Amino acid sequence: MRFRHLRPLLVLSFAIALGGCEIPGMDDPAKIAEAKEADGKAIGGACRHSGRALEDCYVMNPKAVKAAVYAGWRDMDAYMRENNIKPVVPDLVDAPTGGQEAKPAAPPAEEKKAGAKRSAAPEAPAPPLPRRFT
Repeated sequence: MRFRHLRPLLVLSFAIALGGCEIPGMDDPAKIAEAKEADGKAIGGACRHSGRALEDCYVMNPKAVKAAVYAGWRDMDAYMRENNIKPVVPDLVDAPTGGQEAKPAAPPAEEKKAGAKRSAAPEAPAPPLPRRFT
């Protein structure tokens, strides 16, 4: 009980020490909004540079702020037009099809066996490969 007079001093020192800390999960809303805006602009600019349509960017990035994606896409479009920059098609994903369904390559011609019949029902197409988004 002899340290009873030090208890308020100890509580005060802890309060001062924790006052300068950023508590996890208690982020500043302005910083979060600014970060989302910057991410959206970067996503839009990258989509335009890779030749993707604006609607494809929206579908591929549903959590991004659409206004920021549009602003980034528009800025990159203006920059690419001014400097005559061609879109760069990424190597890791399929090229953009412009809203058209990609046509599969023709299967190799198989030799027909004598007496082999094809059924009236067409074969089901192979399922498409999973698409990797960057």
